[in-house]
Amino acid sequence: MVNQINRVAIVGGTHGNEFTGAYLVQKFTKFPELITRRSFETVTLLANPQAFAATRRYVDKDLNRCFLRQDLENPNLNSYEELQAKSIQNSLAANGDKQADFILDLHSTTSNMGLTIILVNTHPFNLKLAAYLSEINPLVKVYCCSFKSVEENPFVNSLCELGFAIEVGPIAQGVLKAKLFQQTEELIHTILDYIERFNQGEILATNETLTLYHHLSVVDYPKQQDGTIYAMIHPELQDKDYQALNPEDPMFLTFENQTIVYQGESTVWPIFINEAAYYEKGIAMAFTKKEQLKI
Repeated sequence: MVNQINRVAIVGGTHGNEFTGAYLVQKFTKFPELITRRSFETVTLLANPQAFAATRRYVDKDLNRCFLRQDLENPNLNSYEELQAKSIQNSLAANGDKQADFILDLHSTTSNMGLTIILVNTHPFNLKLAAYLSEINPLVKVYCCSFKSVEENPFVNSLCELGFAIEVGPIAQGVLKAKLFQQTEELIHTILDYIERFNQGEILATNETLTLYHHLSVVDYPKQQDGTIYAMIHPELQDKDYQALNPEDPMFLTFENQTIVYQGESTVWPIFINEAAYYEKGIAMAFTKKEQLKI
């Protein structure tokens, strides 16, 4: 049961080439009055300054995969991002009254994801806030990739039960788009206002149901035995994030113009389609199941 949220952390630049969040954090740091609310403190954090300075996703390894509990507690892990993760844990999750009660981690994607909220758990507060945001802004989609336990969560949001990531796109890496910047900032202000009213005992009404895209699996590109890609996202699927993919629908197109269809037995809703940063991870898209969740 949540009674009061005392400290909110807005994190940007977890991936150094995702400029929307990094520059919003810089703006809020310069103009803290924009994120100041009476009932709680709001702090900002540029999570990966070296990668941001180099316009790279990361220096040694993906920072947003460095927050497994066992890794944070392992003194032998000392790459730049591993040490950075431990520093972030120390500043946001191991400081008593300085501990963050709510973490908002800002990301951007080359996929056509619009304004996406990524939940890593189904805490009632997070669900109610997500339902509120998607109700007042039809552009907001809610994607849930919850983990069985916090120990299995490698993301920044593992440091705090309340909060989530905001993923906006499509936008190229190392680029700013004014419209997405403004939409993300507006969403942040709405979240801060919601927390302020929650702290004051005002329960904001939301729809009783939330449309949730629940993570099922990830899909790799078709590859030869040596790991070389031989097909790309089919033109009919490109930019169709959150749209139904039915059995026998076109999925990939080989370099010889042969169509590879989706061979699953049930309809799925793909997201992160053709995300540039996921080529190295062997992910062409993530499959989700569209659900109506009663709040």
